Order: sequence, then C-alpha cells, then structure tokens
Amino acid sequence: MGSSKKPIVKVQEENRVAQEDQPAKVIEWEDYEQELARLCSLTSALEAAKTKKLVLEEKLQSSIQIESESLSRLNELDQMREKLEHRKLLMGKMSMRSKVVKEKVRKQEEQLSGEIRSLLVGGSSISVANKRMQDSSRLLTGEKGYGHLKNLQKSLRLRQQCMVSQVTMLYPVKIVVRKASEQELESFRSSIKSGVPDGSKPLDQGTLTISGLHLTVVSFTKMSFFTDKKEVQRSSTALGYVAHAVSLIASYLQVPLRYPLRLGGSRSFIRDYSPSVELSASSTSLDTVISSSSKPVEFPLFIEGQDSTRAAYAVFLLNKDLEQLLNFIGVKSLGPRHILANLKELTLTVLSPEYIDM
Repeated sequence: MGSSKKPIVKVQEENRVAQEDQPAKVIEWEDYEQELARLCSLTSALEAAKTKKLVLEEKLQSSIQIESESLSRLNELDQMREKLEHRKLLMGKMSMRSKVVKEKVRKQEEQLSGEIRSLLVGGSSISVANKRMQDSSRLLTGEKGYGHLKNLQKSLRLRQQCMVSQVTMLYPVKIVVRKASEQELESFRSSIKSGVPDGSKPLDQGTLTISGLHLTVVSFTKMSFFTDKKEVQRSSTALGYVAHAVSLIASYLQVPLRYPLRLGGSRSFIRDYSPSVELSASSTSLDTVISSSSKPVEFPLFIEGQDSTRAAYAVFLLNKDLEQLLNFIGVKSLGPRHILANLKELTLTVLSPEYIDM
C-alpha cells in the first residue's frame, strides 16, 4: 500500500513545482469568464478525481487487506496440511500396530478357546469322576460297603482258622525232647528265631514229628544198601501227611499251588507244569537239560523204587509250596530244609489272633 502511494504524491509535487516555475498567465477581461468557467470545470473535475481517488484508495485498501488475509489463511492452510500429513502418518503407524495387536489377540483368543474347551472337557471328566467317587463312597458306607466286606473277611478268616485247626488236629506237628515225651510246640517261633530252645540243643528236622513220624530228608539223598527201610517208609508216610496238609490248607486259603499235588498217602506225587530241567534216572545230581515237553512232570514224594534225585527234587518242590503259602499270609520261610518247621509256622500264623486283622 505504501509503495502504491509514492508515485501519486511525487507527480502532484512535480506538477505544483512546475506550476510555480511557470510565469503567471495574464488573462484578458474578455477571456476572464471563459477561463473562470474552465477553472470551475477543472475544479469540479479535480474534486471528482479526488473523490474517485478516495474511492479507489478504499477499494485498493480493502483488496490489499483481503489479499493479506488470504495470504495468512493460505499460510494457515499450509500449516494445517502439514499437520494433516503428520496425522496421516501417525494414523498409518497406529493402523499397522492395531493390525498386529488384532492378530495377536486373535491368536490368543484361539489359544484361550482351545484351553477353555480342554477345561470344559476336564471339568466334565472331573464331575463324572466325582459322581463315581460319590457313588463308590455311598456303596462303601452302605449296608454292603467296606464295613460289610470287613465283616465278611473276618468271618472267612474265622472259618479258615476253624478248618486249619482241624488239619492241625489231624496232622499235629510236635517237637520231641529226649525222645521220651512229646509236647506241643507253642513257643516254636521264638526257638526257631533264636536257634536254641530254652534248655535244649539246636533243633533240626529230626526233632520234629508229624502225627508221631519223623521226617528224615537225608535218606532221600544218601540211599544205600544199608539204609533202614522202615525209616524210609516212615519218611514217605510223613511226606504224604505233609502233602495232604498242604493241599487242605491251600484249598482253605484259596491259593492255587504252583506245584500241584497228586495225593496217594505214602505214594504221593508232586507236579511241575513247567520244569526247567529234566532229571535223568541214572544221574545222582540235577542235569541242566532244557525240557522240550509242555506236559507236567511228576516227581515222587517217596524213594522206594524211585531215583533218589527225583525224590529229593520232589521234597524241594513241596517246600516251595509251603513257602508260597507262607508268603501269601506275609510270613518269611524258615529255609528250604525245614519242611515241618515251615508247616508249623504256617499253622501257627493262621491260628493266631493277628491273622484275622491281616
């Protein structure tokens, strides 16, 4: 606006200076009126020009103001465009982050849905198991539950004790002291554990009898021409008694014997359904020859007319049956050469009060 005013003022001043420099014009009287009219018209034209100048100045001022305002608004628009671009960049970054977060959330939702399904399946399984446990608990606490089972077991044990006591009466195992009298072996356990009974020498198989008969295993392994035949017969009869007693007790305890017995009194046999060795009739020891037959092999519990090795092996198997019965009631065997001692230990344990609560 200031630059536009400078040339107008300069022109006016130059005209004024030029007018002052010009000499005064002499006007004739005759031309006075004409000049006066011309001056009046020039004055009016000058006033009109001034007025028009003012109007143009106002319009120019308003257009300049409008232009400055438009420039400022253009500047503001540029700034707003820059801010908008910056916002767009931020929104793009936020959009990418939101996509990544959405993908993570989707994966976590899938994982959580799988875990929820597993929890639901586990919860249903737990509820079913809980229901079964409650049913089992009701059955156990009911009339036919655990208490009823314990009573039945106690009655069964009492019945077993009654039947085993009859076996002990039928085949009593006693200890002979000085070969003068026989007495019941009531403290047999303590004497076996200590090795020496009160006031006597160490016990062996010869000190025990079953129904008054001694069991001598030595005669089965050292058979000769001078061996006492009656002693051999008594031992065979004693083994028949032991075999019968073991068979009865096993049936009462409902224990299937690993080596079943074929009872025949003093001519009893014991069977091995899966023998690992075959015994030769001419050999005096066990031959380690693998048996190819799946049929049961019978071994005699007597020595007359039989191989001594097979008879000794039969006594060994009979003692294994006794060991099986002892293990069934939770008692350790006293050894492979203590047949009558193991039988006595078996009957004493079954007839003890502790057996009822086992």
